[in-house]
Amino acid sequence: MSTVLGRRLGGELHKLRTAAGKTQLQAAQVISATSTKIVKMESGWVPMRDPDIRVLCEFYGVTDAQFVNGLLDLARLDRDRRKAKGWWQQVRLVGGLGEYIAMEEVATRIRTLQLALIPGLLQTPEYIRALGVRSEWSHPDEIEVLVASRIKRQALLWSDEPLEFHAVLWEAALRQQIGSPEVMRAQLNHLVEMARLPHIHVQVLPFRAGANALGAFNLVSFAEPGALDVAYAENLASTVWAEGPEATEVYTRAFARVSRQSLSPHDSVDLIDVISKGM
Repeated sequence: MSTVLGRRLGGELHKLRTAAGKTQLQAAQVISATSTKIVKMESGWVPMRDPDIRVLCEFYGVTDAQFVNGLLDLARLDRDRRKAKGWWQQVRLVGGLGEYIAMEEVATRIRTLQLALIPGLLQTPEYIRALGVRSEWSHPDEIEVLVASRIKRQALLWSDEPLEFHAVLWEAALRQQIGSPEVMRAQLNHLVEMARLPHIHVQVLPFRAGANALGAFNLVSFAEPGALDVAYAENLASTVWAEGPEATEVYTRAFARVSRQSLSPHDSVDLIDVISKGM
């Protein structure tokens, strides 16, 4: 079975082999396997063993230990996902975030429902810093790592083929003050600017829409033929994944419902602008 993380890992190994000028047969001989196995590994069809990855990286001339460790982490996450067979899974918060970011990088579209915060891909550096101060990261250096990481992820919105991003925000996320009024005003103004881009859609679920029993979640979509959407949600101690047609359909219907209940993108921008001016 091909997986999103497996394809990403296989793609990295394919690039390394090509850059090193090695053939699939040569790579197979190094790990005492067949060329067919290398094809499957580079296509993401089989889970990869750590020893094979280390040997191949050495054969390809990769000396960056941090890069190799990143591939090993990706392989571990992929193996964990395969064991879960695509159904509900709870993992540690850090591990789940790492897997989510890996998926985010190969996604073509993300739909997100946020109740309390501006989505990470639309946050300003000052807003991120204010969140960092309120969180477990208390040291300034740690907070700056958080800022740099999130800003780097935002590059997906500015690539030649940018990520399609559709965010539904509960009105509370716009009115809850994170940082100073100036920080919040700048964040809302940035949100308005981003919402005007053709590949970014922002809708506000207003207070007047009534009670909302849903929690925040993301729906991640991919370009590969036959690739299924993946739903992601997190709480204080764990993350939850839903993969497969029945599981993700629940989230797809929920997102469509809150989108219908929300203001139009044009009216949403108008409301954000009004709230910003009132800060």
